[in-house]
Formats: sequence, structure tokens, C-alpha cells
Amino acid sequence: MILEEGEYLAHYGILRRSGRYPWGSGGNVSTRSRGFLDHIRELRTQGLSDATIASGFGMTTTELRAANSIARNETKQADIAQAQRLKDKQWSNIAIGKRMGLNESSVRALLAPGQKDKADILVATSNKLKNDVDTHGFIDVGVGVERHIGISRTRLDTAIARLKEQGYEVHSVQIDQLGTTGKTTVKVLAPPGTTYRDIVTNKSAIHSIAGYSTDGGRTYEVFHPPLSINSKRLDVKYAEDGGTAADGVIYVRRGVKDVSLGGANYAQVRIVIDGTHYIKGMAMYKDDLLPGVDLQFNTSKLSTGHKLDSLKELKKDKETGEIDPDLPFGSVIRRQILEVDSSGHKKVASAMNLVNEEGTWDTWSRSLSSQVLSKQSPTLAKEQLRMVTDRKQHELDEILSLTNPAVRKKLLEEFADEADSAAVHLKAAALPRQASHVILPVNSLKETEVYAPGYRNGEKVVLIRHPHGGKFEIPELTVNNRNAEAKRTIGTNAPDAVGINHKVAQRLSGADFDGDAVLVIPNTGGKIKSSPALEGLKNFDPISSYPGYPGMSNMTAQKKGFEMGDVSNLITDMTIQGAHNSEIARAVRHSMVVIDAEKHGLNYKQSAIDNGIAQLKTKYQGKPDAGAATLISRAKSRIDVPARKPRSAAKGGPIDRATGKKVFEPTGEQFVGRGGKIVVVKTRSKQLAEVDDAHALSSGTKIETIYADHSNKLKSMANQARREMVSTGNTRWSPSAKAAYSKQVETLRAKLNIALRNAPVERHAQLIANTTVAIKLAANSDMEPADRKKLKSKALNDARARTGAGKHRIHITDAEWDAIQAGAISNNELTKILSNADADRVRALATPRSKVLMTSAKTARAKRMLASGYTQAEVADALGVSLTTLKEGVK
Repeated sequence: MILEEGEYLAHYGILRRSGRYPWGSGGNVSTRSRGFLDHIRELRTQGLSDATIASGFGMTTTELRAANSIARNETKQADIAQAQRLKDKQWSNIAIGKRMGLNESSVRALLAPGQKDKADILVATSNKLKNDVDTHGFIDVGVGVERHIGISRTRLDTAIARLKEQGYEVHSVQIDQLGTTGKTTVKVLAPPGTTYRDIVTNKSAIHSIAGYSTDGGRTYEVFHPPLSINSKRLDVKYAEDGGTAADGVIYVRRGVKDVSLGGANYAQVRIVIDGTHYIKGMAMYKDDLLPGVDLQFNTSKLSTGHKLDSLKELKKDKETGEIDPDLPFGSVIRRQILEVDSSGHKKVASAMNLVNEEGTWDTWSRSLSSQVLSKQSPTLAKEQLRMVTDRKQHELDEILSLTNPAVRKKLLEEFADEADSAAVHLKAAALPRQASHVILPVNSLKETEVYAPGYRNGEKVVLIRHPHGGKFEIPELTVNNRNAEAKRTIGTNAPDAVGINHKVAQRLSGADFDGDAVLVIPNTGGKIKSSPALEGLKNFDPISSYPGYPGMSNMTAQKKGFEMGDVSNLITDMTIQGAHNSEIARAVRHSMVVIDAEKHGLNYKQSAIDNGIAQLKTKYQGKPDAGAATLISRAKSRIDVPARKPRSAAKGGPIDRATGKKVFEPTGEQFVGRGGKIVVVKTRSKQLAEVDDAHALSSGTKIETIYADHSNKLKSMANQARREMVSTGNTRWSPSAKAAYSKQVETLRAKLNIALRNAPVERHAQLIANTTVAIKLAANSDMEPADRKKLKSKALNDARARTGAGKHRIHITDAEWDAIQAGAISNNELTKILSNADADRVRALATPRSKVLMTSAKTARAKRMLASGYTQAEVADALGVSLTTLKEGVK
């Protein structure tokens, strides 16, 4: 059959848009499906290709295959159902065959155990997807989802096509890739009538298929509903009772199973109370709780007479009003404490929903932020920044010495992206033994002491919290690891917690004990400078100083975010430009009012007048309504640029081969705004990322010049890496190497398959993390850029822990690396493997370094000493190793 010009194929049946009529019209399902299959079969016998047939039906070949699969499935289901009905009437297989026009073996196949189950997978998958969409709105059905639920991609696409027949929509959108500057494309299944814009403007509503499957997509294991504790078992210690001294701490009775911390001494948790509310904070054991009390929540709030008023309400779905099953606490839970019951099923054993556990804070970045270092001496800043550029240059030189083209290109690309990021974030090398620690109250300590088992007894350390106004908010304390209360509650082997008197927390930018962390830096040499608390801040109470008045317009969360960012930048700019302490005190007092204005209805406008904020902004930022004025405050400030994409290969590619700079082209995206105005779509960036020379953002101070030079060096290294990358060829494939390393090739391919199966889980983690970040930023709109970065990293780590993402990165063995180096893997396949491999492992294999580890004898001795009550610092000193080496050795 040959189609002449003007002729077309039209089918009145199976698909919603086939021909000129609605899909699925006419006859029953089985009849329509058989007719459709017969029609396709007839067209094929006449020599038409699938592409021609699909074009005739007004669909793509993918849609044709999906329609064909749906029809075959429906036909088969009808045959199975008919065969089973006849069998139930005691018909023989031969008789059933005669009735259905089939031979006896075909009837046996229809009735074979499991045959119906196989045919039902499509229906079950469709129903599962439909249920998830109906429940959550938007569902990720992109690459790798089929591996996650254990079916073929064809079956998943067919299930999606089945729902599209019912009017469900499929759109592809991009979301931010936390931890990088890139984007992740998500294919989204949505309810009928959903537009692309509906999804783009509500990306946080995209969910993954609920739970995960271990049996081919038939069942799913999900996050378990948390245990709820009766409020009768909860004691609330209010401000008038001394609760402020441990604000944010949840004291826990030891030995009670349903509030156990699971072997830890402390953890940041969420605990459901009475099924409607929850408490959040740092949980730690206490041995003198009142009879009948298993939990004691400490708060700086005054009592209202109702216990639940001091707690937070569980988050509810805005549409249904029901408790949100995915984010009941508004934040992602890292882990629940589970047990296996007598029937082999997992169940929740404790009400502790863990957000951060012992050992979590120790993994946080050890670098020094510009917000900290720019307030110290230029000499120290230059020294710590030079360590970063020296290390990066050494890393680049090592990568350039590699001979495997694919590995070389991959590492150069990663290096360039990391160098670009470092050029914007301006982080410096950490000082010796610097680390992040969560703070816990030990009020038997003096205000000049800190319990820090990871540090030497008697040594001086400084504590720095982000954000901080200046040196006056940096206490210098003496380590006291002999405090009995601290040893009992925090433990002698606490990896990442320190104990302080609650008055020290007040100096730490008003920190509390609900999970706030600090940098702990040994300061025996006095490199970090501290100064006494500002006189202008002593006894200043923002709540009593600037109460609201009747009819006053209260500050909104959005306004608070703007005002807090504005005054924080002012304090940074004033400090860098050498403002007098009395002036800084004025700005800090105003910031204290702003941060409490929304919550307590404070008169922040009067505070700005009384503290002369307009005059300070004019003096240090240029005019009363000016913004950030120094490189440090401007570097990560948001700037909106027209939406863009990497330059296409046809126009020269995304990298300028001569300079190594990234090249973009505008997307031209627009939308109709209010009043019919055409609005150009913009994308967010950072000011320092948009300039070639960092000095363009500097006001000219010495410290800014040091940071600008540092940023420019990193930008130059990034461009060099990209120039080298684009000039590197492809890996040559060796058939003989493939044969010689056949076993390694097979294991690498198997690992790649598992890694690709993790793709939808990783996207789910990215979506959860984006949701968590959005929720937390809405509640903490005044958050500093450095803290936002930390929040994004933490949220992504938490989401990965919850979803199981990140657990399937390819670990390349030494033998597999030999196969790669020999050319046993093709360039295309190797590129995929490297994209899904453990990046640290690849670097270690490509640029090996010797690693100093403890001997087995030292490890055994270390464990004995730790078990005997020695602190980690004492053990490290006794064995003559670093604290890091000790921690690695006794893991």
C-alpha cells in the first residue's frame, strides 16, 4: 500500500488521538484492541514501516509501540480471563482451545501459573503511577525509574502511555542540582490539564514513586509513620523555670526503649507528641528526671498554661489539611530507629526521628569562610588562601600528567567546575585541627571553659558561629575535659560535640542548643583574634527596647529576609572598612531587633532610626538605600541574568577553545506577565561568577585585594583546565584488552547498570532536598549565604540518606582500573562509568598518594584507651598520631 499525496491513514479506535476521532471509541476494549492489532499487522504485511504507519496515525513511533503494547496486553488479559472462566466451568484445555481458536499449548500458556501475574504488571504499574499522581500531583518518571521499580523501560513507557490515554500529562522540567551549578532534567507525570508552567512554578511538589520495590514493582517499603509520645510523659521547662539555660535541649530518660537514642549519647531529633505536635532539638540523656517523665523539653518561652503551646504543630498538606506523610516535621529525617518483629517485618522501635546523629557534624566542611577570615588579619587571610591555590595548582598538575584521555577529561572538567565555585565562595584552608562541633549545655562549666574531648586538656580554643558580627562574638575558652557532668552526659569519646556554659552561647550570636554548631579552632598561637563583648550590646534586650504598638504593620517573613540580609551586609562592610566599635554596636543592635521583629512584632523601623542605620549606610555603602559595597559581601549576592544555555556545538561549543571560558547563548524564553507585559525569563547567578576580574567588585581595601587576587587565580586555573580538556582526544579501545580483561569488563558493566538504576532515586533526593531548602529558607529568610550553602549540602545529604541515593556509586577495583588503563572499555562506556563512579576513588587511582595509617597494635591500644575513658585527644597524643588518623584507625 502506497500513500499518495493528500491521502492519510485514519483509525477509529485504540488511542485517544488516532485519526480524527477520540482514542478508545467504538466497541469493547477487547474488540477495539484486536481490531487495532489486525490493522497494524495488515499494514506491515503490505510493506509499510512503523515510521510510515505512525505518521499515518498522527503519532510518533514510540507512541505506536506503546499503543501496540497496550492493545496486546488488553487482548491477552481478555484471553486469560476467558480461558480462566471456561476452566472454572470444568472445560478441558482442548475444548477451551476450540472455543477460542487456539491450540492446546496456547491455552496451557494462558493458564500457566504466573502468566496472569505477568500480564497484570502493566495494569498494576499504571494503577500505581495513577495512585501516586492522584495523591501527590507530580511524579518523576524519568530515566532509571524502571530500574528502581524493577520493570523494563518499555513496560514503564507503556504504563505512562496508558495514563496519557486517560488525559494525564507528561512534561520534562529542569531543577537545580544541589552541590553543583548544573541542572537535572526530570520527566514528570502529572494530572490531566497540568501545563508545563504549572510544574515549573511548583517544582517542590514533584515526588518520586512512593517507596522502593524489592519484588518487581508489586510492593513498596516506605518511610514508617513515627511513634507518638503521650504528652503526660513530657515535662516542659520554661524560661521562668530555667529552661533558657538549656534552650533547645530534650533530656531523655535512659533505658526506655521507645525514646532510645539507639546507642548514641546525643542526636538532633524530632519527636511526635500526642500525634499532633512535635518537639525539635538536641536529645541527650539525663539521670534525674522527675518520676513519670521520660522527656524534658527546655525552652526560652514563657508558659501559657498549655503544654502544647510550646511545641510545634506537625506540618499539614495545604490541600487536604491532613498531616503531611512525607515531611511531617518540615524537614527531612535522616533515619529512624527500627527493629524486626517476630514475623520478620520492620517496625519503628523509638520515637526518635534522627535529623543529625553523632559523627554528622564532624563531616562538615573544615574550610574557613570569607565571612570569618575577612574579619581577621590580612596576613592570616593571605596565608590560608595561598594554601588553597597551592593545593589546587598541585592537583591540576597531577591531572595534566595523566595519559588516559577519558579519565583526564573527566577530572579536568570536575576540577574546572570546582575551581570556578571556589573562586566565588572564597573559602580558605582550615587551621590545624579545626572542626565543626554541635554545642551542648554543661552549666557546671565556667564561662571561660569548654568540654572538648577531641582537644587537649588545658589548651586554648576559639569558638566561631556563622554568622557572627565580629571578633567580639568569638569567645576564647580553655579546654576542661575533667568535668564530671560533661563526661557523664556527652561522653569521653564524643566525636563532634562540645559542652559550654549557656552564657557562652549567648555570646555566640545568640546561639541555642537545638543543633547549632560552631567551628572549634585551637588557638595556642593566637592566630585568631578575639575581643571583649561590645559595651553597646551589654544588657540590650531587643524585645523590651522596641515593642510594637497597636495598629503597627508587623514585619513579614519576606521583609525580614530582606532586612536581615541588608544589615548583615552592612556589618560586614563596616568591619572590613574599619568602623569604630560604637558604630558596629549600633548595626548589631538593629540586627538583633530585625531578627526578632517578625516573631515578636517589634518596631524595627524605630530601631533603624534610633541606631542611625541610614547614616551608617551612607558612610560605609555610599547612600542611605545602598546595598553590599565590598567584595566579601557582594561576591555571593544574587544577580538575575537572562535565561541561557551552553552554546551549541554548531556555534562553536560551550567552551571557548582559546580562553577556556564557558560560553552561553540566550534561550529567549519569555512569558506574559501582569497586564499582558512580556517578561524575559531570568536565571539566578552570583555577582562574582559574572565578572572576569574580581577587583571590579572591590572597594579597594587591603583584605579585599587579597581575596580578589585569590579569586582571579582560581578562575585562571579553571579556564586552563577547560582549554586542556577540549584539546584532549578520546580513549582508544583495544579488542585484545577487552578479551584479556573480560571479567573486569563484565563487572564494570554490571556496576554501571546498578548505578543507572539509582538515577531516579538521586533525582528524588534532589527534589526532597530542594523542598527542604525551600521550607527552611521560608522559615529562616535571614540566613547568611554561607549558611545557605551549608543548608543545601546538608539537605542533600539527608535526602540521600533517606532515599538510599548515593549508595550505588561505582567503586572501581584495582583490577578494573588496570582494564580501563589498557583500553578494555570503549570511550562511550568509560565516560558513563566515570560519570557514575566514586569521584574520590577515581582521583585516588589516577593520582595515587601514600596514606599513613596506624598499625594493628596501635589500633588495639587506642581502642583500649578509649574504652578506659581517655579522650580522643589524649589517645592521639599518647600514640603520636593526628586526631584524624586516630579517627580513621578506630572506625
